[in-house]
Amino acid sequence: MGDQVFLGFIAIAIGVGFGILLFVPFVAISYRRRGSLSFGRTLLWLAALVYFWAIWTYTLLPLPDPETIRCVGMITDPMEVVRDVQKALAAPGNPLRHPALLQLVFNVLLFVPLGVFLRVLGARGIPTALAVGFGLSLLIETTQLTGVWGLYPCAYRFFDVGDLMTNTTGAVLGSVFALVVPRSLRGVRARADAGEPRPVTRGRRAIAMLCDALAYGFVMYGVAVVTQLWFEYVLHDRQTVLDGRLAEVMGISAASGLWLLIILISGRSVGDLAVQLRYAGSRMPAALTRPLRWAAGIGGIGALPLLGDAFDGISSLLILASVVLLFTTRLGRGLPGLVTGQELVDARGDVEVTAESRTAGA
Repeated sequence: MGDQVFLGFIAIAIGVGFGILLFVPFVAISYRRRGSLSFGRTLLWLAALVYFWAIWTYTLLPLPDPETIRCVGMITDPMEVVRDVQKALAAPGNPLRHPALLQLVFNVLLFVPLGVFLRVLGARGIPTALAVGFGLSLLIETTQLTGVWGLYPCAYRFFDVGDLMTNTTGAVLGSVFALVVPRSLRGVRARADAGEPRPVTRGRRAIAMLCDALAYGFVMYGVAVVTQLWFEYVLHDRQTVLDGRLAEVMGISAASGLWLLIILISGRSVGDLAVQLRYAGSRMPAALTRPLRWAAGIGGIGALPLLGDAFDGISSLLILASVVLLFTTRLGRGLPGLVTGQELVDARGDVEVTAESRTAGA
């Protein structure tokens, strides 16, 4: 039980990690294809990510020590499943506690979510669930048969035709169960009203800020890591690697510079673009409001440490102030709105803040 719980934590950690990596494009796609971001569908997609990794962790992990593995063969008789059920029913005690029957039930249940996700997220029915369920199960069984594709000298887990049958059955059952979900909530097709403007709310602005923070961090740390690897393995400059300051400067400069370029061109940050928001209404020209928008956002605030260690504290205080202003300024326009004198509007409507959006953001 302890190993199963640990494997579950591994699957959750990997799934959430990939969810964070994919969050910004997921938000951008959601606002363009469905008009908004649904909390329920976001959780469902995250669950699908966690499930995908759970499949692999539960079927392949833990990887054994190559010195201690016991080579096994193949179970190719499909009737072995029937015999396992017969043994469980004939054994004394509660058959539901028999290991063979429990394994069979687990193999079915393991693939039920796959059929649900295929129908609800992909709008695919039973034929697709059957094909994908069988294909994924075959891939897993083949991975076990080949000793994780040559990582081990032989198979340490059985290739079982019965698992192919029970896994595929689980996927089909999941597709059937998912029929209770209304058709209008299934699939990833673009909604007809996706391009219509919607109320500006603090929650939407918070998502934009989160997208900015995640994307900025990915760029900053990505460039920093590449810089470190370059000095370590190409230039063989160990001292620069140990110091780390150059990598930090390169990372911050790249991220802040990219945000400045995007804002100067579009007037919006990465987060604004993701959730379809923009600032409008200032009497100042765009040549002034756009640099101010950058300076008051994560691009400018994040660049302050480049001026010296004394500015690290100022940068942290401004980040804290930005969070506070999200909840204290109208519709969460925050520091960029105060500095530029602009209001937040939906980028799809090119309209000023409406009474409806003010009520929604209150």
